[in-house]
Amino acid sequence: MKPLAELDARGVRALLFDLDDTLSTAGRITAQAYGALERLHAAGTRTVAVTGRPAGWCDHIARMWPVDAVVGENGAFYFRHAGGRLRREYQEAPERRARHRERLAQIARQIIAAVPGCAIAADQAYRETDLAIDYCEDVAPLPLGEAERIAALMRSAGLHAKVSSIHVNGWFGDYDKLAMTRRLFQQEFGIVLERERAAVLYVGDSPNDAPMFEFFPRSVGVANVRRFGALLATAPKYITVASSGAGFAELVAHLLAA
Repeated sequence: MKPLAELDARGVRALLFDLDDTLSTAGRITAQAYGALERLHAAGTRTVAVTGRPAGWCDHIARMWPVDAVVGENGAFYFRHAGGRLRREYQEAPERRARHRERLAQIARQIIAAVPGCAIAADQAYRETDLAIDYCEDVAPLPLGEAERIAALMRSAGLHAKVSSIHVNGWFGDYDKLAMTRRLFQQEFGIVLERERAAVLYVGDSPNDAPMFEFFPRSVGVANVRRFGALLATAPKYITVASSGAGFAELVAHLLAA
């Protein structure tokens, strides 16, 4: 990973960003980080949140934040508020999502029994498509090895699983953050990302960001991405000096200066 100072940010027209421990700091969004997001959006850069957080959160973010759209639950859907209305686009049909939720509840109980100290995430009630197991948000932090064990249990049950900075997320279906981001840009903005990815920058902090780190030539990790070390299938190309929200603000300042 190269220092952020070496990133040529000229020509960046869109910023895609993770939320937890990228925009947020210790579970909170600071005025510094949110103000940076607001300034960047006001300057004309397209901003899109790409997160593992639930549909309930994403509805609010899409309506109220200085963003052009939100990709949520690790690529299960995107929400876009435009023309006074919220557009929702899902990877799967409603009846299929309902069937999956029943099976996810069974898998959750099995994992909680198998891995002492973990818990069903507090935001699970607001999710439409995936299972989130908390390993360090509202529970005493578990070692990363236990997070990987949770992911392995999910995969053995037939789920696609990813470790984030706070949760392990599992879902039925072969999709991820990148697949739905491609769909969003094509359907809503008329942009084929394969052709325009050099003008898009992604910033994140954890293993579930790896497909984005690999796809975008201008990908950035906030400094706390280092905690995942070998768990990162693909590391970001650049890294900030500061961690979490301060690192996000550092990146935005670099973009605005360019």
